[in-house]
Amino acid sequence: MINLEKGQRVNVDVQQFSIGLGWDTNQSNTGVDFDLDASAFILGENKKLLSDENFVFYNNLKSPDGSVIHTGDNLTGEGEGDDESILIDLAKISPLATEICFVVTIHKADERKQNFGQVHNSFIRVCDKNEEIMKYELEEDFSIETSVEFGRLYKKNGQWKFEAIGLGYKQGLQEFINKYN
Repeated sequence: MINLEKGQRVNVDVQQFSIGLGWDTNQSNTGVDFDLDASAFILGENKKLLSDENFVFYNNLKSPDGSVIHTGDNLTGEGEGDDESILIDLAKISPLATEICFVVTIHKADERKQNFGQVHNSFIRVCDKNEEIMKYELEEDFSIETSVEFGRLYKKNGQWKFEAIGLGYKQGLQEFINKYN
């Protein structure tokens, strides 16, 4: 198993695997539970979505080609291990796809006065049949950010690679939709 550092890139040598995303939240003074959401954006050469249906999230659980499947929304993040998972099958992915970005956002962050500074033990990991291949643990303090790009898969010279990103943003999911549309 490889423990990744921010910016590190590693070849992905399996066709079918899962992307697990996890986090814990501090006790909220806002009195409202945290609802973090994982999303995947399947992009082409131009760094834009192949189509609206290639934005995979809690309201669109499967890409048109079946290569990216979100296993469902976890509304509380309770418990150990992955809070949300995304299944990847590179054998099915469109030949036009060159990148898949994985983003976690806080649902209604502004309204609930929540940010990633109140979130800890965040990670993204790649697993092959429940065996962890690589993991990136976010250690930054995102005290004002409400969304974080955890990592991305990208294709270079026909080889898929995973890159640990760990970039925080002040806007929520809409920022990414605007960026990739």
